[in-house]
Amino acid sequence: MTESVYVIQPVFGENARVLHEEAVALIQSAGAEYLGATFQNIREIHPATFIGEGKLAEIAEILSTFDETVTVLFNGELSPSQTLNISKALGDRKVIDRTTLILDIFALRAESSEGKIQVELAQYKYLYPRLRGKGSALSRLGGGIGTRGPGESKLETDRRHIRARIHALEQKLEEISRRRTLLAVRRKKERVKTIALVGYTNTGKSTLENALTGADVFVKDALFATLDPTSRVFEIEGLPFLLVDTVGFLQDLPHHLIEAFKSTLESALNCDLALIVCDASGEYRMQMETTLSTLKDLGFDSPYLVVMNKCDRAENVRFPKEYVRISAKTHAGLDELKRRIFETLKDEFVETTLFVPYPQMAEYGAVRNLLAERTVRYTDDGAEIEVTIPAIYAARFKRFAQK
Repeated sequence: MTESVYVIQPVFGENARVLHEEAVALIQSAGAEYLGATFQNIREIHPATFIGEGKLAEIAEILSTFDETVTVLFNGELSPSQTLNISKALGDRKVIDRTTLILDIFALRAESSEGKIQVELAQYKYLYPRLRGKGSALSRLGGGIGTRGPGESKLETDRRHIRARIHALEQKLEEISRRRTLLAVRRKKERVKTIALVGYTNTGKSTLENALTGADVFVKDALFATLDPTSRVFEIEGLPFLLVDTVGFLQDLPHHLIEAFKSTLESALNCDLALIVCDASGEYRMQMETTLSTLKDLGFDSPYLVVMNKCDRAENVRFPKEYVRISAKTHAGLDELKRRIFETLKDEFVETTLFVPYPQMAEYGAVRNLLAERTVRYTDDGAEIEVTIPAIYAARFKRFAQK
């Protein structure tokens, strides 16, 4: 049976509509049904219930026409006491906030061991302070949307056990992070350039990864459809690049959730170039600002290109010329994207012409895998080869440089 969700949408400014649309998408991504919403302008936050008693009574009246199993989503972040008080005011209905719903989707999507560890850790850290005054209130939360992962029955057992579990999970993530750091060091030694796909959730990052690499990464029109990072190799001008897809961002994504997935995002923070993917047919300015703000908070300082995806749905929209227009679905603009990637990283490569005498072909063949050959022309004395060489290897080919 599909669970149904009714939304309470607080209104602080102009972004309420976008946040509400995201809430609907989050509900659907969690496999639940959206029933409707009440919008409430917030002039002053009530410490006990966030919104006023009069509005809660009005919402309770609306909910009385629905089945008692309907879940109420407060599309913001609530304190533990506010969650309990709102639940009581609404006839002891199950009340979750935006963070709880996002964690629920994370638990649903995580497939790798690292992803599952990060989700479990984030859930424990978020739910631990909400154990005070649990009693019947938390028992009502058992089952359904907002309770995937460790589950409330475990959380009620022993606070000391939970603290120990949090510590153990943090140690596991530290070990994974150390292994990833060693892998990143090895890649730098091999001079494989890393390009990270970052951006808002559901902007087509996985579709773009498939289009560039010919891979078959899972794609779905849903928020956080792919939670675990994936990496694939593709070539530009005959040179290999590692393309890494990361977890998507969301407006007002709680900072502690970002921190929980920081180890996953290390691939983006340590990349040679980031592609910030936006939905050209949507709120692309907000998507770009959210992504850049989140990356900045994490200490990101790599170069980046802004990629406007889904341009086949936004034919009449004008973008700044520095943005790269593409459609990952139809492959339109991918050649231009590759050109811009290579142009941005051009200082890392040397384009030149080598002359390899026939007696030195074996010597050249031993280091040939370090470069990309563009054209080869054979003469009476040897081969004249136009090549692209990673700058770090250029010195190895000086003996073949044309005089």
